[in-house]
Amino acid sequence: MLAEQRARAILQQVSQRQTVSVTDLCQITGASEATIRRDLNTLARQGRLVKVHGGATSLEEEEFLAREPDLATKQRYAREKERIARYAAGLVSGDDVVFLDTGTTVLHMADHLKDSKALFITSSIDLAGMLSAHERRVYILGGALKPGTVDIVGAEALETLRRYNFTKVFLGASGVSVSQGFTTPDPEAAALKSLAASRAQTAYMLVDSSKFGRVTAASILPLGRAGIITDRVPDEKYLDCTEIVEV
Repeated sequence: MLAEQRARAILQQVSQRQTVSVTDLCQITGASEATIRRDLNTLARQGRLVKVHGGATSLEEEEFLAREPDLATKQRYAREKERIARYAAGLVSGDDVVFLDTGTTVLHMADHLKDSKALFITSSIDLAGMLSAHERRVYILGGALKPGTVDIVGAEALETLRRYNFTKVFLGASGVSVSQGFTTPDPEAAALKSLAASRAQTAYMLVDSSKFGRVTAASILPLGRAGIITDRVPDEKYLDCTEIVEV
C-alpha cells in the first residue's frame, strides 16, 4: 500500500473510531509498526490527527477559553474538587518537599495536611496561611501579587522557585487537551507551574472533569509530563497520554 493510501486508511479509521492503535493500523494496512509510526508523525505534523502513546486519536472539538473563569465558575464541582484534594493529600509523606500552587482544587488540600510533617513551598498566600495556622513547615515564594488575587507571580517568584527541588508538586490547570496539553489563561502563572514541574521528581495536575477538552491562552506542560488526579475521565483517549487516577 502506497503512503497516500495508508494515510487515507489511517484517517478513515481515526474518524470512525476516534482512537486507534498502531497494532490495529498495522493489521488494516499490512505495514510495519515503524512505517505506521512514521505515518502518524507525518499526519500529526500536518494537523490531521493527534499522535498518542501506542496510536492516534482524532482532533478534539475543543472549547477555547480566552479569560480566567470567574469566582462562581471556579466554585463549581466543589464535591469533586474536595475528593481530588483529599486523595492528593494522601500522597504526601513526612519526608516530602512539596510545592503547592494556587489552583482552587490544590487549596482544598490544606484541610487534609494538618498533621503532615512535610516541607511545603507555595505561591498562594491563602494556602500558606492555612498551613501555618496548623503549624506546618511552609515557605512562600517572593514576588508580585497577581492583581485581584493573593497569588504570587512574576520574575522574582520564578527566581525564588529555582532555589528549590521538590519530591512532589501539585498544580491546577484550566484546560486539559490531548493536542495542547495543560493550559491556563495567565502566562505568568503558566511559567510558574511549568518551572515547578520541571524541578520535581513527580508532578500531579489536580483537575475536575469539566477541564477536559478545554484550551486556554498559555501552555503549561504536555500531558505526558504530569499525572492527573480527577473525578472522572470523559474520554478514554486521555488514558493513552499519561497516568490518570479517578477518585
